[in-house]
Amino acid sequence: MIRAAVLFSLAGLAEIGGGYLVWLWLREQRSFWYGVIGGIILCVYGIIPTLQHFPHFGRVYAAYGGVFVVLSVLWGWGIDRKPPDLYDWIGSAICLLGVYVMLWAPRQA
Repeated sequence: MIRAAVLFSLAGLAEIGGGYLVWLWLREQRSFWYGVIGGIILCVYGIIPTLQHFPHFGRVYAAYGGVFVVLSVLWGWGIDRKPPDLYDWIGSAICLLGVYVMLWAPRQA
């Protein structure tokens, strides 16, 4: 469970961080190198989820989506200085509950 959480977190930070650098390049006229580095980080993001031990691609990426939502809220708070409101926290909690259900609910083989 800890390994999964670390990999989901790393993937989320790579996707958000890479996307943020591309955003800065294209939307805020930062150096071309922001875009290049952002693109490289986004490629690394594509690799990280493959390190998960869960056997189903769709389930891994669906669960990752819930983690991504939470990390995006935290990124907005920490980097963009936009504090989450009550509904952001409630939505984030619902997403994490969904991740837990998708990955660790008892299933028939």
